[in-house]
Amino acid sequence: MATTKWVLDPTHSEVQFKIKHLVISTVTGSFKKFEGTVETDGDSFDNAQVHFAADIDSIDTNQEQRDQHLKSADFFHAEQHPKLVFESTSLRKVGEGEYKLEGNMTIREVTRPVTLDVEYGGTATDFYGNEKAGFEVSGKISRKDFGLTWNGITEAGAIVVSDDVKLLASVQFAKVKEEVAA
Repeated sequence: MATTKWVLDPTHSEVQFKIKHLVISTVTGSFKKFEGTVETDGDSFDNAQVHFAADIDSIDTNQEQRDQHLKSADFFHAEQHPKLVFESTSLRKVGEGEYKLEGNMTIREVTRPVTLDVEYGGTATDFYGNEKAGFEVSGKISRKDFGLTWNGITEAGAIVVSDDVKLLASVQFAKVKEEVAA
């Protein structure tokens, strides 16, 4: 069966993270620059190979001072570690339109296995005849597992930043059209 390649469409995708601040509220951030591919056997997404990378320098939490702190050596150290990378090891169907995506995530040159939930939204053809596939991806990681260990304690003893980070992505992939031999 022929391999089909799909490329992430950044104009119709968003990649976010959520983390508790002071254990009482949630801060949402996103990556503004990212790329990804999916390789499938034919048109089935079962056992697809997924590659994703996000530019750490594109992090945006809607607050410049916090963004600069996240890019600093206290957290991502964007200057030395410019990308967050995910490479799949398996994508398996667990229900109608539901998958478990397993793979290795690398942050700050630390690689750990991660399991993400994937909801397949289906495929559609856009105005230009491009076939698109949509997915909702979610999961949770421990930031400390990746060396993002900075933390502060308030005078009252509250932890400033939680360990658990929720990952959320709404992504659309465009099927790469086959080249026609001349």
